[in-house]
Amino acid sequence: MLSDILIIILSSLGALFILLAAVGFVRMPDSYLRISVTTKAVTLGVGLLLASAAIYFNDLSVTSRVLAIILFIILTSPVGAHLIARASYFSGNKMWEKSVMDELEGKYRPNSHRLSSGEDIEDVEKMKEEPDRESDLI
Repeated sequence: MLSDILIIILSSLGALFILLAAVGFVRMPDSYLRISVTTKAVTLGVGLLLASAAIYFNDLSVTSRVLAIILFIILTSPVGAHLIARASYFSGNKMWEKSVMDELEGKYRPNSHRLSSGEDIEDVEKMKEEPDRESDLI
């Protein structure tokens, strides 16, 4: 009885988070915000759904697989989202016009694909002054 209530609560919350991720994907104004919303909400939603499946089956093999899948999703989802957003930024996808800050502005050279960390201001100034060379394209 208690496990049935817990299964209902976890699966309902998981479905709700996935629904909110879908709504956020439609409502957000640019791809960077869409990536952020969907990564966080879907990761939590899938984790809750898998947890409810582990409770439903009440088997050690299913529970260990569920925990492995949840760990894999928690580790890979943010990395994948970061790489997609980074590739999107470097390919020239514009941010929303009401975005407050662009932390990579002036730190990336599209011709040479060089990115300054921004820790050393002299390096950033040097990158701005250096002309792009053909050897940098390698």
